[in-house]
Amino acid sequence: MTRGNQRDLARAKNQKKNAAATAGRQDDMTPQQRREHDAAQLQAKAAAKAAAKAAAEANGGQQPAPPQKKK
Repeated sequence: MTRGNQRDLARAKNQKKNAAATAGRQDDMTPQQRREHDAAQLQAKAAAKAAAKAAAEANGGQQPAPPQKKK
């Protein structure tokens, strides 16, 4: 083999990268539980957005200005 342990080093580097990418995930959930959890979060987000829209309409139809992006 002409490349020595390059394949092993690349494999270890890739595993480390993938571990960092999935660090925040909740891997203890089944796919069904994950779907239910995600659906509940989306419903909560939609309800919050609807409440903000209703509040804006109650204030004369003006919505608050979106946050400015930092340059």
